[in-house]
Amino acid sequence: MTHSSHQLRRRVRFPFLVFYGVGTMVGGGFYALSGEIAGRVGLHAPLAFALAGLLALLSALSFAELSGRLPHSGGSARYVEEAFGRPRLAALVGWLVIGTGVVSAATLAVATTGFLRDLAPLPSVSTTLLLVLAMGLVAAWGIAEAVAVVVVITLLQIASLLYIVLSMGGVLGSLPAQASAILVPADLGAVAGLLGAAFLAFYAFIGFEDMVTVAEEVQDVRRALPAAVITSLLVTTALYVGVATVAVLAVPPAELAAADTPLARVVAEQGPLAVNAIVLVSMLAGVNSALVQMVMAARVAYGMAERRVAPAWLALVNARTQTPVRATALATLLVLVLALSFELEALAEATSAIILVVFTLVNLGLLRIKRRQPETPAAVLRLPIWVPGAGALVSAGLLLFQIGRWLS
Repeated sequence: MTHSSHQLRRRVRFPFLVFYGVGTMVGGGFYALSGEIAGRVGLHAPLAFALAGLLALLSALSFAELSGRLPHSGGSARYVEEAFGRPRLAALVGWLVIGTGVVSAATLAVATTGFLRDLAPLPSVSTTLLLVLAMGLVAAWGIAEAVAVVVVITLLQIASLLYIVLSMGGVLGSLPAQASAILVPADLGAVAGLLGAAFLAFYAFIGFEDMVTVAEEVQDVRRALPAAVITSLLVTTALYVGVATVAVLAVPPAELAAADTPLARVVAEQGPLAVNAIVLVSMLAGVNSALVQMVMAARVAYGMAERRVAPAWLALVNARTQTPVRATALATLLVLVLALSFELEALAEATSAIILVVFTLVNLGLLRIKRRQPETPAAVLRLPIWVPGAGALVSAGLLLFQIGRWLS
C-alpha cells in the first residue's frame, strides 16, 4: 500500500497548545491517584508532587529543544533516530511511546469508570467499553475538534481545582504549624517512601511529551511548541502542589486513600452540589486525558509509518477528517483490551516505567545531537548541555529505584 497523499494541517495555535498540554497532565491521573499518594506518604503528598514535577521538568526541557530542532509528528522515535541513526532503536522507542499512550489511556478509562460509580451503579465492563469507543470516535473526528474538546474540559478542570483551593483555603491557616510535617522526612525509610510516591505521582505529569506529536499541526511550531511544553508543565506543577496541600490539610490521608474520587471527599463539607460537580469534572478529566493519549499514540504510529518503520497502512490519512484513522482505530482497540484486563495502580506504574525508559533515551539522544550539532536553527531553544545529561541520569535512576522496590 502506498502512503496517503493527504497531509496533516497546521491548525493549532500556542494558547490552545498550552491548554492541550495542561489538559493531558491535569487529568484523570491526578484526580484518581491523589488519594493513593496521600495514603502512601500522608502530609508529604504535596512534596511528592513537587518532586515529580521537578524530575519531569528536566525531560520536558529536552523535549522542548528537540521539538524546535525536529518538528515532526514522530516525536520521541524521530528524535532517537536522528541522534543514533538506528531505525530499529527508533522503532522500539516509537512502539514504547505508543505503549505509553495506550496503557495510560486504559488507566484513565478505568479511573473514569470508578468516578462514575460515585454517581450511579453502572456495570464496569459495558461502561468502560462505551467510554473507550466514544473517545476513539472523537480522536478520529479531527485534530481541531479533538483539541477543542480538550480545551473545554481543561477549563473545567482548572476551574474545579481552583475552586477546591479557594473554597477550602481556610485550612491553609494551619500550614505554618504543619510545615515541618509536610517538608522532607527525617529518615531514610521515609525518603524511600517519598521517592516511591513521587514515582507514582510522575504518572500524573505524563503528557508534555505527547504535545510534540502534533508538531506538524502547530502554527509557528519552532517558537510555539517549546514554549508551550514548558509553560504547560509549570502550570500543572503549581496546580498539583496547591491542591495536594489543601487536600492533606483538610482530610486525613487515610480517608483520601479510601475514596473512589478523592477530591470530591475534600469538598464534602461544601454540600452535595459541590461533591457531584467534582465527581463530574473528575470523570471528564479522565476522558480528557485519555483522549489526548489516544491522539498521541495514533500520531506516533502515523509518523513511524511515514518513515517506513511501521506498517504502511497506519499512515493512511482520511480525506474528510484529515486524521490517521487506521492508527486511531488500532490505538482504540489496544486501550479497550488493557482497560478491561488490569487494575488502575498497576496500569499507572507500568505507564511510568515505560515512559522513563523513553525519557532516558530521548535525553541521551539530545546530548548526542548537541555534541554533534552545537548550534541550533534560528529561534530554536538551546539548553546547556548538562540539562539532557541530568535528565537521563534522573530518569534512569528513578526507574532503577522503582524496579528495586518491585523486586524487594
